[in-house]
Amino acid sequence: MRDTMLELGPAFVKVGQVLSTRPDIVPAIYADVFGTLQDEVPEDAGGDPREVVADELGDELDRSTLEPIAGGSLAYVYAVRYRDEQIALKVRRPGLKPVIERDLRVIHGLLPLISLFANERQQYSIENAADDFEDIILDELDFDRERAIMADIRANFVDDDRVVIPEVYEHLSSERVLAMEYLTGRSITDDDAFDDIDTTPHELATRIITVYLEMGLVDGVFHADPHPGNLAVTDDGRLLLFDFGMSERLPATVQEDVIGLYRALVRRDVDDLVDALIALDVLEPHVDRAEVGRVLDLVIENLEGRSEITWRVIITELTTMLREFPFRIPPDVMLLIRVGTVGEGVCRQLDPEFDFLAVVRSFLVEQGFIESELETLIDETWGDLRHSLPALASLPDRADRTLYRLEHGELVVRTDPADGHGGGDPDLGYAVLAGLLLVTAAILTFHEQPYEIPALIVAGGFLVVYFARRRVTD
Repeated sequence: MRDTMLELGPAFVKVGQVLSTRPDIVPAIYADVFGTLQDEVPEDAGGDPREVVADELGDELDRSTLEPIAGGSLAYVYAVRYRDEQIALKVRRPGLKPVIERDLRVIHGLLPLISLFANERQQYSIENAADDFEDIILDELDFDRERAIMADIRANFVDDDRVVIPEVYEHLSSERVLAMEYLTGRSITDDDAFDDIDTTPHELATRIITVYLEMGLVDGVFHADPHPGNLAVTDDGRLLLFDFGMSERLPATVQEDVIGLYRALVRRDVDDLVDALIALDVLEPHVDRAEVGRVLDLVIENLEGRSEITWRVIITELTTMLREFPFRIPPDVMLLIRVGTVGEGVCRQLDPEFDFLAVVRSFLVEQGFIESELETLIDETWGDLRHSLPALASLPDRADRTLYRLEHGELVVRTDPADGHGGGDPDLGYAVLAGLLLVTAAILTFHEQPYEIPALIVAGGFLVVYFARRRVTD
């Protein structure tokens, strides 16, 4: 299927790439194979991109110096001399847009046929995936959009010495050509990538994740294709990013919902998890919350039972268990999933022991997006205490009144024996009060002052009275 997609052309290559991030539609083994549809397209596939350079730039640069660097399903990248410097050109393949539009019509035409072999839930996912795919691929064809996003991301990191992003040359760019600063680095997966530089594979892996988290959750605009061909390390140890065709802007509301989703997972709060999935448009608002909650409880239970939890495991577990409900993965969420899945895989190539989720959690705590474990415990404890405070505040007065009534013989407990005869334990009230005070002492241990000590002493007194009276009675 992968080879057939490659033969069918750019649109179907993109279909495979998108399906590699859709575990709700294809099994994991298919997703893994489709994920290899990267940088395998020859330069002359679909026409010679040099013709586009000639049409768009003419004599602006020395076309005799064009040197191919890399090729993708939609574009090819060249190095070329411009005045006194070497620059990079990303060039859309000639005649590509009409081909893509034709192939999109073919894909939509195939949907009714595919739907015959799919259940209702799968039909819902497939139809939504087709619509979302169309938006994604048309965005990638728009180099003006890519240029604007690339410039924004570069501006966000211009003072950051951890990462470098090429500068774009707007006056040489168009809808079909993107001109940018020519920068080189070592492929991060090369055996000698880290020779003679002051950066370790683990450090770079951590940097990749924190930079992508900062792009998505702090800046709200992110590069969504972190496969090894788009990442390099410079001679001075900085992370170099290429190819911003697959990128996205996240509204502040979506950023908050993503953080809320992670917070709910950390706290194992199923109600908040359902709220986050609905807010992200993954689940429909009218979904059966009780039934979804039951399924999510199983997801959390299954994850806790694993010896190792990874991003891919979480996504696979979630999508597998939610398959019985109508759900979709919107384009922005799909790209976030892609960043996590591909990014985690790249980091594991750099460091097989790399803990992706630990780095994510550390970042979210440092940024103040979620609380640390201690703060979470304190917050939950304080919430419990806040609900208990009204009862605790009235407890001393109520206990004093109860003791007064006991001392003056005003407190009477009447019971009707099951056998119809009188009897029972007339001193049981002392034991009940002792138990009540023991529970109170347990709650008061969370308070800074040692209020539990008087409660324990009084409880001990009631127990002594109870056993003493029992002994006299016996």
